[in-house]
Amino acid sequence: MTTVGTVPASGPADPPESARRVRSAAGGADRVFQLALLGAGLTVLLIMVATGVFLLGQGYLALAEDGLRFLTTQDWEPDTHHFGIAALIPDTLLIAVVAVIFAVPLATGVALYISEYAPRRLRRALINTLDLMAAVPGVVYGLWGFFYLQQKVIPLARFLSHFGWLPFLAIPGVNPNDPLQTATVYESSTFIAAIAVALMIMPIISSLMRESFAQAPAGEREGAYALGATRWGMIRSVVLPFGWGGMIGGTMLGLGRALGETIVVYMLISPVFRIQPEILRSGANSVAALIALQFEAASPFGLSALFAAGLALYALTLMVNFGASAVIGRTRSGRLSEA
Repeated sequence: MTTVGTVPASGPADPPESARRVRSAAGGADRVFQLALLGAGLTVLLIMVATGVFLLGQGYLALAEDGLRFLTTQDWEPDTHHFGIAALIPDTLLIAVVAVIFAVPLATGVALYISEYAPRRLRRALINTLDLMAAVPGVVYGLWGFFYLQQKVIPLARFLSHFGWLPFLAIPGVNPNDPLQTATVYESSTFIAAIAVALMIMPIISSLMRESFAQAPAGEREGAYALGATRWGMIRSVVLPFGWGGMIGGTMLGLGRALGETIVVYMLISPVFRIQPEILRSGANSVAALIALQFEAASPFGLSALFAAGLALYALTLMVNFGASAVIGRTRSGRLSEA
């Protein structure tokens, strides 16, 4: 017996319900919060502009007197109206760049170990240690560098001077094989100051890198493992490319900190007023150290010249930071953080 089923009659399909848009009117508390955030952002911008205007106003007397010679003169004799930053800016950049060269590889290794290899308890201890290192006052690093580091680094500087065919390691007129050569040739150099500054900025760079590495997507990590990658292969293919923005940001932040470092450089260098690219030779200088050295005894015109030098350092630091922001915004992790 054949059973014939009854097909239920069906009408036209109902149109799909459109997603309802949820609208909520901002209350008074929301408006106050938005205004507070806007005020905080504008306050930061106002402080930056006010700082630049103040430095320009205080240094205008020296800038108006010296003109473009301020950028081309290596000597610093403001009382005779013969002064400039032609030697100070290159020396400042040299100390900062050498410090970053020392700090970045160490910071990268520490950040990768903490985020990818360290056991949980050790990870917490290492993070706390980095935070403590970042909080140590600069004068402590300066004292340590002056009384301990300098004597330990001089033999290394003497050894590196054997590679004098590299221009920045050469010391003209000095024979590194001469046992009677005095060690004072290698004291108070850019090399020694840069090592001390590198230890100061390393915790800051490492912390930013670690946060960036930790945000690498878990799905991409697992996908790399599923394709047979080792842990190091996963780090090279996933963690490092994703954390590139954090690496650049940390490096540039460390460079900005190194450019303005005062007390460590002030305690470790022998001030000279000439462009000296040889990092192993005794003698160096920086804008921040010059201001600390001459601020107290400066004449009114000399004080204006110091403010002008500070304005140049301020502008240089802003250019470094804005350039870093532009580069970070083009990276993947930078775009995600801005989203």
